[in-house]
Amino acid sequence: QVQLVESGGGLVQAGGSLRLSCAASGRTFSRYAMGWFRQAPGKEREFVAAISWSGGVTYYADSVKGRFTISRDNAKNTVYLQMNSLKPEDTAVYYCAGRPTFNSATYSYSPGEYNYWGQGTQVTVSS
Repeated sequence: QVQLVESGGGLVQAGGSLRLSCAASGRTFSRYAMGWFRQAPGKEREFVAAISWSGGVTYYADSVKGRFTISRDNAKNTVYLQMNSLKPEDTAVYYCAGRPTFNSATYSYSPGEYNYWGQGTQVTVSS
């Protein structure tokens, strides 16, 4: 099993940057595909970004492509989400999620395919 703990959220002005971190416990983290999702008040949880366990494959929602970057450090059991050029519409609770995979290139953008979730971290972007 893997336990996930997000950090790095906060309040930032539009155009600013934040870096979210997701620390994982468990020795098999390096074999987990990871993803970031977000949920704004009154809205469904939506996909943001995903990364394969090798780190060689990444995938982004169109709404964040070119502004957000997902990365991972398997030696530190941590996945990151660098968020630049933030907009008020990026305001949400951000969650990281993980799923074990056999294929080093596998990633997922469907929340139903993830087995483990963190508790979330709030990101608020003011205009």
